[in-house]
Amino acid sequence: MIADIEQKQAAFAAAAGQAATPDQLKTLRSEYLGKKGFIPQAMKRLRELSPDEKRACGKLINDFKNQVENRLEELTQTLQAAGGKAEGKGKSAFDPTLPGRKETPGALHPVTQIMDEIISIFFSLGFDVEEGPEIESDYYNFEALNIPADHPARDMQDTFYIEDARVLRTHTSPVQIRVMEKQKPPLRIIAPGRVYRSDSDLTHTPMFHQIEGLMVDKDVSFAHLKGIMDIFLHEVFGKKTKIRFRPSFFPFTCPSAEVDIQCVMCSGKGCRVCSQSGWLEILGAGMVDPAVFQHVDYDPDEWTGLAFGLGIERIAMLKYGVNDIRLFFENDLRFLRQF
Repeated sequence: MIADIEQKQAAFAAAAGQAATPDQLKTLRSEYLGKKGFIPQAMKRLRELSPDEKRACGKLINDFKNQVENRLEELTQTLQAAGGKAEGKGKSAFDPTLPGRKETPGALHPVTQIMDEIISIFFSLGFDVEEGPEIESDYYNFEALNIPADHPARDMQDTFYIEDARVLRTHTSPVQIRVMEKQKPPLRIIAPGRVYRSDSDLTHTPMFHQIEGLMVDKDVSFAHLKGIMDIFLHEVFGKKTKIRFRPSFFPFTCPSAEVDIQCVMCSGKGCRVCSQSGWLEILGAGMVDPAVFQHVDYDPDEWTGLAFGLGIERIAMLKYGVNDIRLFFENDLRFLRQF
């Protein structure tokens, strides 16, 4: 696979050197970055590799992706500055008699940018990406995750219920159950996607994005969890970011913890954003409760696991200094152009 990537890098460099029209740039973008392009398809192939191969190829693909994006952006700006050239014998495609027309290039949404960054980090740590349905059964969304019928998370004010014991999933944790039903350990997965809760204010929306993570193997400990969280949060917020773990409770992990980072707004001095505490809650995590393993026929005496869940919009708000989550969904170009 490394040879294929290096071959594609050489092919892209040659094609980019000859691209001289908007159509040619569009074709290049589709060929390498489109949904069925080389880079997205190469990322999907990573799950077939061994952990060592996955780490090496994952880094190579991410570097290639950045190379393609930067080169295409450079070519686009050069072409716009030159007014564009017609295909053929160097004839100018610019007609000075036409009225002015400005074409604004598109860009990835800030939430998508953060999600791609997070997925890349966990790819480098050997995690596969898995997906599941957004309309879930009560069993996968609650029961299999050790959430009893009288738990507050089942309250109508939190969950969008559909008929026949179906709900709009409130987290992406059901993906973990579906994967464990089909795969035997060891495994490492992350499950990014949309989730839904009946809540709306400055920091909550009825629909938002989450990434859940799961690692199951022999002798997995809380130390592994702390190590993974340290690597992840330092990659996102910087090497000097201080991190702390606080005891907490989640039905599907035991022991459980809330993970905080030093406030990025005031550097831990205390401000309105962190309620003068100097810390910001960033995600929840813990060791998989043995009761969850019983639903998927994993022997809790042989296997242990860790799990974590984080909100993409919350990460984006803290990293970009956004104070209202609703800005991500209003499609205001004045806001989106900043990213």
